[in-house]
Amino acid sequence: MKKAIFPGSFDPITLGHFDIIERGAKLFDELIIAIGINAEKKYMFSLDQRKQFIQACFEKNTNIKVVTYSGLTIDFCQKNDVRYILRGLRNPADFEFEKAIAHTNRHLSSIETVFLLTAARTSYISSSIVRDVIRNNGDYTKLVPKSVRI
Repeated sequence: MKKAIFPGSFDPITLGHFDIIERGAKLFDELIIAIGINAEKKYMFSLDQRKQFIQACFEKNTNIKVVTYSGLTIDFCQKNDVRYILRGLRNPADFEFEKAIAHTNRHLSSIETVFLLTAARTSYISSSIVRDVIRNNGDYTKLVPKSVRI
């Protein structure tokens, strides 16, 4: 069974994440959406809210599971028999950042990283942009799945 993890903070999940998850779910037998817990980060949405947003998006997808975790992603992978990390790339800066992490993960474990390019229609969307739009009372609904529309 080919299992992959798609890790992130998902604060909140965006249409870009949604696109990568939908496409990734077709490539793997099981795709684990893993919401990372970082005690040093200040989140806009609670961990429970973020998990609920994602679960609502994919409730009909039987090969998608949503979990939370803390610590190194490769440790989670090794404990859960996950061989692949799925990452989305929006631009060259994402690639450079993700490449360094992928090389490090590969050096420390046998975990492979699989990159998918975001769809052109969502390549400009990031969670930080969505949070900024929300903070300033803008119309964020075109940037997130329906489950996030609060």
